[in-house]
Amino acid sequence: MNVATPGPWVLQAPSAMVNVSIARRYARALLEASPSGAVVGVADQLSALADLMESNPPLADVIRNPAYTRGQRHGVVDSLIQLLKPEAPLLPNFLRVLVDRNRLGILPDIARLFRDMADEKAGRVRGMVVSAVPLEPQSIRQLESTLSRVVQKQVVLEPRVDHEVLGGVSTQVGSVVFDGTLRTQLDDLKRALQS
Repeated sequence: MNVATPGPWVLQAPSAMVNVSIARRYARALLEASPSGAVVGVADQLSALADLMESNPPLADVIRNPAYTRGQRHGVVDSLIQLLKPEAPLLPNFLRVLVDRNRLGILPDIARLFRDMADEKAGRVRGMVVSAVPLEPQSIRQLESTLSRVVQKQVVLEPRVDHEVLGGVSTQVGSVVFDGTLRTQLDDLKRALQS
C-alpha cells in the first residue's frame, strides 16, 4: 500500500495549538457562565483538578486513554466531584460536558486559561517570588502591595524557595523581573570592579 505524504505546501496545525484554541473556547464559556462571586472558587477547583490529573498517572490514563469508555470516565468524574464538593452545579455540569465531548484531556489548558481570563477580568496579575528560605505570609502580602502600586494592578504572588539564592528575593510579575537577590548584587559588584 502506498501512502502519500502531504507536500510542503500543506499547512498542518500542531495539535497543541488546536488544543489551546479549543481550551480557550471552553474557558471563556465557563467564565461567562460563572457568577462573579464564584469565579475564584471555580478557578481554584479547576486548578486542583488539573494538578491532580498531572500528578496522578493512573487518573491521567483513564482520562486520556481511548480504551476507557465514556461511562468509566463519567464514573471517575463523579468521584472527583464528590471529592471536591463544589458549591454550585456549574463545575460538575461543565466536567460532564467535557467527558461527553471527549475534551477532558485538555482540562489543564482550560484551567490555566480560565485563571488567566479571570485574573484579567478582575485586574489581577500573577507572579512568583523566589527566596532562599520560606517567606512569612505577611512579607508576601507586603511585596504584593508594593508591586501592586508599581504595576497598577492587583498582584498575587506564588512563593518558591530556591536554595541557590544566597539571600534577598527575586520577583517576577508578567515579563518584568525585580531581582534583589544577594547573588545578583554580588555579580553587579564584580562587573563594576572589573570595568
